[in-house]
Amino acid sequence: MPQTEAELEQKLIERLTGLGYEPVTLRNAEDFKANLKTQLEKHNHIKLSDTEFKSILNHLDKGNVFDRAKRLRDKMELRRDDGTTFYLEFLNTEHWCQNQYQVTNQITQEGKYKNRYDVTLLINGLPLVQIELKRRGLELKEAFNQINRYQRHSYGADNGLFQYVQIFVISNGVNTRYYANNRKQEFKQTFYWADQENNLITQLENFADSFLEKCHVSKMICKYIVLHESDKVLMVLRPYQYYAVEAIIERVRDTNNNGYIWHTTGSGKTLTSFKAAQILTQFPKVHKVLFVVDRADLDYQTSKEFNYFSPDCVDTTDNTRQLVTQMAGDSSLIVTTIQKLNRAIKSQRHEVAMESLKDKRIVFIFDECHRSQFGETHKNIVKFFTQAQMFGFTGTPIFADNAASNQHGRRTTRDLFQECLHKYVITNAIADENVLKFSVEYWGAVKDSGKRKDGTLITEPKLDPEFFENPDRISLIVDWIIANHNRKTHGRKFSAMLCVSNVDTLITYYETFKNKQKQALHDLRVITIFTPSDNEEDEDANGLIGEPDFNISTDTSSSHSRDKLNKFIADYNQMYQTQHSARDSQAFYAYYKDISKRMKDRDRENFQDQERADILLVVNMFLTGFDVKKLNTLYVDKNLKYHGLIQAYSRTNRILGELKSQGNIVCFRNLKENTDQAVALFSDPDANEEIFIEPYDYYIEKFNEGVQELRAIATIPNDVNKLISEDDQVKFVKAFRNLIRLQNVSKSFTEFSFSDLNLDEQTFEDYKSKYLDIYDRTRSKPDDEKESLVEEVDFELELIQRDEINVAYILKLVANLQRDRQADVTPEEYQSQKASILELIGKEAQLRSKRDLLEKFIEERLPTLEPEEKVETVFQDFWTQERVEAIQQLCIEENLKVEVVNQMIADYKFSGKEPLRETVLSACSEKPKLLDRKKIFARVVSKLLDIINKFDDALGELGEEE
Repeated sequence: MPQTEAELEQKLIERLTGLGYEPVTLRNAEDFKANLKTQLEKHNHIKLSDTEFKSILNHLDKGNVFDRAKRLRDKMELRRDDGTTFYLEFLNTEHWCQNQYQVTNQITQEGKYKNRYDVTLLINGLPLVQIELKRRGLELKEAFNQINRYQRHSYGADNGLFQYVQIFVISNGVNTRYYANNRKQEFKQTFYWADQENNLITQLENFADSFLEKCHVSKMICKYIVLHESDKVLMVLRPYQYYAVEAIIERVRDTNNNGYIWHTTGSGKTLTSFKAAQILTQFPKVHKVLFVVDRADLDYQTSKEFNYFSPDCVDTTDNTRQLVTQMAGDSSLIVTTIQKLNRAIKSQRHEVAMESLKDKRIVFIFDECHRSQFGETHKNIVKFFTQAQMFGFTGTPIFADNAASNQHGRRTTRDLFQECLHKYVITNAIADENVLKFSVEYWGAVKDSGKRKDGTLITEPKLDPEFFENPDRISLIVDWIIANHNRKTHGRKFSAMLCVSNVDTLITYYETFKNKQKQALHDLRVITIFTPSDNEEDEDANGLIGEPDFNISTDTSSSHSRDKLNKFIADYNQMYQTQHSARDSQAFYAYYKDISKRMKDRDRENFQDQERADILLVVNMFLTGFDVKKLNTLYVDKNLKYHGLIQAYSRTNRILGELKSQGNIVCFRNLKENTDQAVALFSDPDANEEIFIEPYDYYIEKFNEGVQELRAIATIPNDVNKLISEDDQVKFVKAFRNLIRLQNVSKSFTEFSFSDLNLDEQTFEDYKSKYLDIYDRTRSKPDDEKESLVEEVDFELELIQRDEINVAYILKLVANLQRDRQADVTPEEYQSQKASILELIGKEAQLRSKRDLLEKFIEERLPTLEPEEKVETVFQDFWTQERVEAIQQLCIEENLKVEVVNQMIADYKFSGKEPLRETVLSACSEKPKLLDRKKIFARVVSKLLDIINKFDDALGELGEEE
């Protein structure tokens, strides 16, 4: 008989008790608060009166999760009954093992709904770790979804003490993950714990021993949770980040030796290096920590990222003189570039100011430490700073195989930094689902050598400029991109980059895109940036990514490429209503930063789609150190190899939800051999199957196997109606969800065709409609109905939503339908078109709440339109009136004041926050009875959100005409 959830819970409590947690029974809020009082007294060696404890509860009951995380780490200035002041500590962060530890289970809290939490770890009486369990065999994501419900429904109740949770743990016994208390993150942003060799620790028993051990979990909370100030969220380090920081700390504490961290691109090196730098600045024997990057854009990016974690923690250095001033001042953490640091220690004018630092213990942390010019600077630093200790971070180390020769010889990362302190390679990251696999397609490969215009043979077409820079070839590639871009980017939900070999080729590409746009062959938003220069280098000489130059000279020697750049920037200004130029280095850098921000801001939830860029066209810029989750495709017309190839490919593989199932790489060159070499170098020779997704035929085969499983549950779509038991409904949902996932990957392949599937498109859509019907039923059940098995399944609606199919899109179809009616189409044709629109409304997840209104407009209002009336105007009036009536109906049903209800809706649309209980009750025309208030509050908020969802969400740009 399989282990039940209750048995799993009991075993965990026994394990934790054996680890030194004191078991305690707390069944309700009063028990919980009484225990908190006792534990705070014990921790602070103090006796608290009821009045003093009430003051503490009031102090704790303020702000959101982020505010409370800060309050947890601070002391409270408690005014005692006798008039004295006592500084009360909630958590000993400096000596993290010296706290009070308890474990409890099945605490009940009642907010909107009554909830019971599985296992809670209390530190000094506060719930800092919450563990949700599911019986073996159930999806782990169900526990994740359950915590999200608790956060919405009950964590704010009883002084909001459960909003002090720092870490959530979810487990079904076999698989166990942890994550920080951050409502914004998705299930993919939950982590397995691992040992130092990156072996995953998934079993709950082993996880308890290694992660939940008292001192370790306290250390994670006190040292390895980062408060991200910009987004106001908590972040917790992943295991490989933890081991890397610990290794650096140990190295500085116990030795004077150097070291480097090899963590694959995309694994979060900025967070790791920030935490290491932050901790090292607190070491008394460390004079300063210098975080060294190797060019101006990374200086900007890194300092910005660091200041996200802790505002103004970083003193960035705009010039060498400022760097010298900061080196001599009180700044403990400085971000600078290699170039400025080199000038500071070599220039005679700074010699006196720098002299006092020669013998100081300064820790240097180098970002992407494989840069080519680092060899000379390394020697200078070692020579100048006698007590320097240096650490490097890299996703792609330099080995003997990929070391470039220069005047310093073939120097490797080990030559510069000695020992590798921790390794986390791309195969580790993919196995842990911390980065995505790649889908690599090769198009336009050179099959024969060919001839030049003068008749001579092209003996090495791979490097022949005449072949690759031919405008006809580039035109064909642009046609291919236009035809396939929507498929690759899921209807432009993601952006892409196109990297080419040199500036002249870039100009040809950009102008080709522009000309085809003028011919109305596409409406893609293509933007570009490059550095104009006299002799544009062909980077195919070595295949590695060169260093972009931000110093724009003011002479006119490179007039051709400079004129082109200015023209392209003018296009950008017209598209986005900006005022950029390339008149000098400062203006050029401002343009660079605007592009960077535009691409990165697409990751933010309030990003406006009209601000997006579809394709960023570059030579070298943005191919390293540029992390954008909403970028999923790289088009390559450039001879990449070794670390340059891995760096460029890795722009596409940041994790983001189910829709982004892989990073798409489309190569228009013969890069198969280079790709295999790079994978072998940076993981192991047999790693291809772990790094690349399977070929197209594999997913088609899996899809067709899934069709068989689906048919066994429901032979035809209408058979879904006969699935009465929840178990059968869950089986159907999971079987069809599997097909959605497989189709999502398959459709990204250029050769995808529904004819390859054992399920025609119409039947697939019919099954999808039944799938959405089940989703609707589970979300519309009465408040007091018990939770169902179906409700706990994740429906992954993002895989079937298409943002372009919104109300505005439907309205355009309706307008076309109306024009056809006025053009005397046959009644049969009219009815057929109308039926297809109604069918489309039923299939789209985000339109289902609006289906009855849209159908009412089409069925009742559309036939009465006069020829001179515009569909868009009439619809706006109809929609507004229906919204007014819906609000009036709500006010009648619940006896509410219309003006207060309208204000609550406006406030929610602005802030995204549900109205407070007091606000809702103030809307009541008559003050409700005390016992009825909770039900009325929950009911009114639910109806308000239904109105907003129905009338305000997924509208699109209403009123825009084609």
